[in-house]
Amino acid sequence: MCGIFGYIGNQKRAAAIVFEGLKTLEYRGYDSWGIAVKAGNRIEIEKRVGKIGQAKVSLPQSNLGIGHTRWATHGGVTVKNAHPHRDCSGNIALLHNGIIENYESIKSELLAKGHTFLSETDTEVAVHLIEENMKNGNTFPEAVRRAFLRFSGLNAIVVMNSNSNQIIAAKNGSPLVVGKSDSGFFLASDASGIVKFTKEIIFLKDDEMVILDDSVNLFTVSTGKNLPLSYEHVDWIIEEADRGKYPHFMIKEIFDQPKVIRNIAETYADQIDDLAEVIKVAKGTFFIGAGTAFHASLAGVYLFSKIAKEHINTAMASEFNYLEDFLTKQSLIIALSQSGETIDIVEPLTRAKQKGSSVVAIVNSLGSTIYRMADKKLLLGAGPEKAVASTKAYVAKLAVLLMLSFAMVRKTSDAQKLLLEAAGEIRRLLSDENLEKLRRLAKELKGNENIFTVGRGTSYATALEAALKIKEVSYIHTEGLAGGELKHGTIALIEKGTPCFVFAPMDETHEAILSNAMEIKARGGKIVGISPQKAEVFDHFIEVKDVGEASVITQIIPAQLLAYFLAVEKDLDPDKPRNLAKSVTVK
Repeated sequence: MCGIFGYIGNQKRAAAIVFEGLKTLEYRGYDSWGIAVKAGNRIEIEKRVGKIGQAKVSLPQSNLGIGHTRWATHGGVTVKNAHPHRDCSGNIALLHNGIIENYESIKSELLAKGHTFLSETDTEVAVHLIEENMKNGNTFPEAVRRAFLRFSGLNAIVVMNSNSNQIIAAKNGSPLVVGKSDSGFFLASDASGIVKFTKEIIFLKDDEMVILDDSVNLFTVSTGKNLPLSYEHVDWIIEEADRGKYPHFMIKEIFDQPKVIRNIAETYADQIDDLAEVIKVAKGTFFIGAGTAFHASLAGVYLFSKIAKEHINTAMASEFNYLEDFLTKQSLIIALSQSGETIDIVEPLTRAKQKGSSVVAIVNSLGSTIYRMADKKLLLGAGPEKAVASTKAYVAKLAVLLMLSFAMVRKTSDAQKLLLEAAGEIRRLLSDENLEKLRRLAKELKGNENIFTVGRGTSYATALEAALKIKEVSYIHTEGLAGGELKHGTIALIEKGTPCFVFAPMDETHEAILSNAMEIKARGGKIVGISPQKAEVFDHFIEVKDVGEASVITQIIPAQLLAYFLAVEKDLDPDKPRNLAKSVTVK
């Protein structure tokens, strides 16, 4: 979610550098943004609601600046609530990622001492608390350290002071990285925001505070003890994603999927076989993910049961904290994530590591927090995914899990063949003829208020993911469910004309799911069948040819495309849905 960028150095174009840095972090999702620079003995701030776009910043020349892209949590999307925030004197400016869970008690204390608050945010208490600490005789760094120790929750703060030439930052949970170059020092919430400026990076750990001036000084927040510096040289090449011939990133990324799957099939065998051996010796393996990644995890559970005859557990990452009591040193946690920064995954992984459990990261972002936390890492290799709604990273996760399940029984080559077949089928599904068919269906469905998606087995995971894709970009309420659960409540919502997507691959679920489709149609539902074989119950038929166990990959493609076309038909931006963020860094 929120992006942080800061610069201090020998160039007088801090505002432009920070602005450029914030643009590299736009993928994280945000609804407002702001930049502060030190101009002489004062701080100048420019804040705006909306996207950066082609904005021009009119701040004065400076060698010190900080900036922020905000995804609203506490308080609405307004200029006053945008970061950076000032103290009462106007001498201190602060920006923040995370949530200060005990902000109300701190705010009450500060109001009693005469502080005036201008925003509705939890963040503003931080800058006033630092001001109060300085009134009590603490130096600027000590005031920041003492304030940060008061906060509950997972947070990162970045602070500047008009009376000093310093940027001070501290973190617990929320990511921060520091970089150095000949032109000065950089600070960001994501290494991808820094590598275009420098390859020499420090990844801050929890309970660490850094002071940037004419050098870098690192401290432990809890004790104030100075820490040695240890830079990592990173040779990453951050691919610059552009839409090319496509009108949106989402449709471009859907078209990228055959290449992504083919790459995994052709180049991942050794990595997959190694990871399978790790799973074999674990005493309890758990897949965790959030949103789309959880749906991939759920599909993986079915694949491991069917192909490898192995019991794998899964849970939504945000719920895993409440299931951690059974973890041991022999447990294995496999975390799936596109961004590698999702706080709902970072937090349970932290607890799992405290219990001595092993962690594997299957992520798309090199150097991300989850990637660095893991004992073993596997990069998805899907390339940049700019659209908020994940498509190609999802099928990449499914491809990895499919190969893993086959590798458990030493049949990796069988999975490779299936994946190559799936890549070919997706290319067929992306033909002009099929795209036009789905466009027409989107025109027909765009006025509906409700859609249901139904599947069994691995197709239950597909139904959940299809529902998520449709609702997050078209804003049509869509509910995914297991076919057998229809008669336990949801069928009460079926009315004449209610669209219902039925995923009916040629597997052990085929006959049962067609019976569920009959139940829906008997109540007036409109059935859109996604299957290798046309059935009488289907009002609309979308053919997806049978590719065996890899059908869990190909069957999601029509739903991705339909979600995209629904958004376009409704004149919505499928790349940046309202209220959503690519990287979810708050609980």
